Amino acid sequence: MSSPSSVSPAASSAGSPAGAGLNLAQQEAVNYLHGPCLVLAGAGSGKTRVITHKIGRLIQSGLKAEQIAAITFTNKAAAEMRERAKSLIGKQARGVLICTFHALGVRMLRQDGEALGLKQQFSILDSDDVTSILKDAGGSTDVATARQWQWTISAWKSQGLNAAQAAAQASNDEERVVARVMAHYEERLSAYQSVDFDDLIGLPLKLLQEHEAVRSKWQAALSHVLVDEYQDTNATQYEVLKLLVGERGRFTAVGDDDQSIYGWRGATLDNLKKLPQDFPTLKIVKLEQNYRSTSAILRAANNVIGPNPKLFPKTLFSELGEGEPVRVVDCDSEEHEAERVVARIQSLRAEGSLQAEGGQYREWKDFCVLYRANHMAKPFEKAFRKAQIPYKVSGGQSFLTAPRSRTCAAGWSCWSTTTTTRPSYARSRHPSAALATPHWGP
Repeated sequence: MSSPSSVSPAASSAGSPAGAGLNLAQQEAVNYLHGPCLVLAGAGSGKTRVITHKIGRLIQSGLKAEQIAAITFTNKAAAEMRERAKSLIGKQARGVLICTFHALGVRMLRQDGEALGLKQQFSILDSDDVTSILKDAGGSTDVATARQWQWTISAWKSQGLNAAQAAAQASNDEERVVARVMAHYEERLSAYQSVDFDDLIGLPLKLLQEHEAVRSKWQAALSHVLVDEYQDTNATQYEVLKLLVGERGRFTAVGDDDQSIYGWRGATLDNLKKLPQDFPTLKIVKLEQNYRSTSAILRAANNVIGPNPKLFPKTLFSELGEGEPVRVVDCDSEEHEAERVVARIQSLRAEGSLQAEGGQYREWKDFCVLYRANHMAKPFEKAFRKAQIPYKVSGGQSFLTAPRSRTCAAGWSCWSTTTTTRPSYARSRHPSAALATPHWGP
């Protein structure tokens, strides 16, 4: 097996795409190869760039692409990382295993699941399948009850608990009932040769814990593991990582305790606390230079998160200039908020010559509206349409193209038209959206 060596940043980055264009902290993270490394990546500090450059550096040091795994949390993030790795490294990047934790779990179970009594062609259940089986396992016809059971069981599985362990720690009658349902649920999954989403992490963990040959196989196959968004890992995922890297501990965890927002689905900052304890030789690198925002924005952000408890204190800074002051605008309602945004955009466009750190507010594409959840886009869309401002919804669905809205629009069209032609409607996989796209004809 190839064994990477540690090389000074200056030596490795000279003339190499794996180190080109990196700041000193990024170079330090990229070039530390021979042990466990925690990269504390503040928002906008170039963490994906560090991961892709480190993949290139590992290949440059002698590792085969097939010996490297980069684990992300969404399929979209994995696809983006593959493209960026391919652009940086070339064809060699195709051999790198870049996937989500769950995709890695599927691969492990397809290859070695028979050790747990799981056939190679097992089924993966979606949320509706799980609800149906839970209703049967718990003897209930109530969907809401089954969904609550599903939520509780998922939380237990994220903690690495099976039905017996959950029953042992149940603190009230309601939890004891759910633990019994979980036992019946597990029996049915085994009989159906099926797994749910949580099993794609829990069963690979069981494989690694209980089968030394399987553990040795995967430790030999993956010489270096990189984990993106490490602060969002749960207890089970952390144990999987520990067993994959073994005592040699060749991994790079990239995360930020200030960006941990998924505690509601099992993510725990304990995983960050455990790293220095479980890996005493852990190398910690802080990425504090932000490449997205001005100093004014970062100062406001640092003041907001400043009172939070800190595992690894850091202070973000920017070299993009001071920028405009951050404005806080008080609004009476979400409609009023959208109107204020429209007025601000129109004002900046009208001024035309207003300078902002070397740029001008001239084109519609120069503006961006950020919101916390997709449903909050509706008042902004309505306000933009009223003001005849062109816009594009990114990362979500416009409420005007949602099945219900399209159905209403098509119904209104049918009611208001004066034509005598008979409408035929496009088929849709959404029954309620069958009226969404009318095609008029004889």
